[in-house]
Amino acid sequence: MARRIHFVVDPQGWCCMGLIIFVWLYNTIFIPKVILFPHYEEGHISVVAILCYYFCSLFCIASLLRASVADPGRLPENPKIPITEREYWELCNKCNMMRPKRSHHCSRCGHCVRRMDHHCPWINNCVGEDNHWLFLQLCFYTQILSSYTLILDFCHYYYFLPLKKENWDVFVFRHELALLRISAFMGLIILGGISGLFYTQLMGIFTDTTSIEKMSNCCEDISRPRKPWQQTFSEVFGTQWKILWFIPFRQRQPLRVPYHFANHV
Repeated sequence: MARRIHFVVDPQGWCCMGLIIFVWLYNTIFIPKVILFPHYEEGHISVVAILCYYFCSLFCIASLLRASVADPGRLPENPKIPITEREYWELCNKCNMMRPKRSHHCSRCGHCVRRMDHHCPWINNCVGEDNHWLFLQLCFYTQILSSYTLILDFCHYYYFLPLKKENWDVFVFRHELALLRISAFMGLIILGGISGLFYTQLMGIFTDTTSIEKMSNCCEDISRPRKPWQQTFSEVFGTQWKILWFIPFRQRQPLRVPYHFANHV
């Protein structure tokens, strides 16, 4: 089945996502030019360090773009509800459409999303059942890329040997200190914010609750069976192969689980 592209017309979301792409471009262009390539040419680092940086950068932007345009789990206008599953559906009081339990109506997007976690302006999209795994990858690779950038900024001044060949006619080398300070500042801000977000997302998967359910306190059904963490993560990522949890260049296939696990009253 072909995957639908989900595009949200929201100027605020465009600005937030544009800011994220600007930070990514800034570090992807200037860090290799100022730190990685000059130190590689003088034998201070190996080519592996450069490849790892571009690898993290590629996976970061891939998960960002895919999470922003992927269908989060938007419900069709006239869903076909199997007779055996009707008790697990409910009527939305905002759009007057039937939806599975644990779905939520996004006021910004204007429709219901299956197992919606929240609407994220930084990807200009909802985080729901079908793109939650991409959002987790985005948080993960953003942390790695930010940490890697901060380590390189630190090592450039306090660990690596001074560069012998510096072309001071080039703009980036004449303003090297300012550029790296900006890089370090953005890295600290993003790393601090994304680490807290990633932690709350992981705790939500461990407890099988979404951010909306936590805020509305609707998950106090102690009779609902507790699933093992391997099952909850497999349901989010659409596969039981853990190595595939880290790869954004694939299609997610939803796992079929019993409804007494997937839903709660």
